[in-house]
Amino acid sequence: MGYSAAWKILEEMITDFRKRGITVPADVISDLRYAKTLISVLRADPSRVDTGQRVEEHLRSVESFLVSDGQKKFGTEYVEKWLKRLDEASKKVFEEEGATRFIPRFPREQKWVRVKPSAELPIEELKALADELNLSHDVQNDGCLLIYGEDERIKDFVKKMTAKYGLKARK
Repeated sequence: MGYSAAWKILEEMITDFRKRGITVPADVISDLRYAKTLISVLRADPSRVDTGQRVEEHLRSVESFLVSDGQKKFGTEYVEKWLKRLDEASKKVFEEEGATRFIPRFPREQKWVRVKPSAELPIEELKALADELNLSHDVQNDGCLLIYGEDERIKDFVKKMTAKYGLKARK
């Protein structure tokens, strides 16, 4: 089942309810949030069958409220439109949605660290330090600097960066 896709449809339906002035109870919102958390857990460990069952329970709970309340307030046609979208979403294969923790541009054996430039850590000095240690670097869309290369050199980079700028590493 495409849990993420179904979750997204239910989220859109709640948004539509709110736009139309309908209050959605806090327990329904909590179920939707908990389902999202469980989807993340399931993505990390797909072998846990019980997690999938719990995701389905929470999604069904949200769906049943939205369908019954939607039918009372907006009619059968409104509900049928959303049920059709949910049915299509539930048939989608389990998708990853950017959950990867590796950067596809370089080999897996290379390690990487992202550094957010600041007044204390100007991007030019970070690049110079990376070059000094024979590490590669890229500026990412969010302005962070991605430094990558051999594991030992990455460790040296972090040590030199923290020693040079007197900073503590943040995890």
